[in-house]
Amino acid sequence: MSSNKSSDKVISPSKLAHVVLRTGKFTAMVEFYKNFLGAKATYENEFLSFLTYDDEHHRIAIGAVPGTGPKAPNAAGLEHIAFSFNTLEDLALAYQQRKAKGILPIWSVNHGPTTSIYYQDPDGNQLETQVDNFDTIEEANEMMGSKAFAENPVGVDFDPEELVRQLESGMDQRELKKRADIGPRGIDTIPPPPLLAA
Repeated sequence: MSSNKSSDKVISPSKLAHVVLRTGKFTAMVEFYKNFLGAKATYENEFLSFLTYDDEHHRIAIGAVPGTGPKAPNAAGLEHIAFSFNTLEDLALAYQQRKAKGILPIWSVNHGPTTSIYYQDPDGNQLETQVDNFDTIEEANEMMGSKAFAENPVGVDFDPEELVRQLESGMDQRELKKRADIGPRGIDTIPPPPLLAA
């Protein structure tokens, strides 16, 4: 055990282990996350599901909690959960596989540090799938400290179908990851998520 109790900085966790979602749409949510993440249940009953897609025993847990109402879109709370891929090809392949299952994105954007495709689950929670645009954290930090990023911290929208075509044509990933300069862009330009059926 570390003896540095006098430090004014709290010791940081070693990793983020999991996210738990409460829902009134248990079956739809469990099916969505199994499909969306290529996940399997390590334990599941009629009101709890513990899902994993890697070496963690569960990354997402879903609970059917009595009395849970619909998500209020304008309420304070978690904005989205992000999942990383190793390559742009993997991000594009996951997009195509999800599309084949009827899971379509709500927004695709090159933020600068990442190229990202956003989705929405049956409860309206947003999910980001991303790939890092830089090989090192130093390069990403340099981009985020630039004048261009200060002017546009949101990013540049793109068409995922065009990304797939560009990758299939053999375009270099490094070129595809470069963010275009479109000038200033603020948070008010982020498209609103689609309304969910009750």
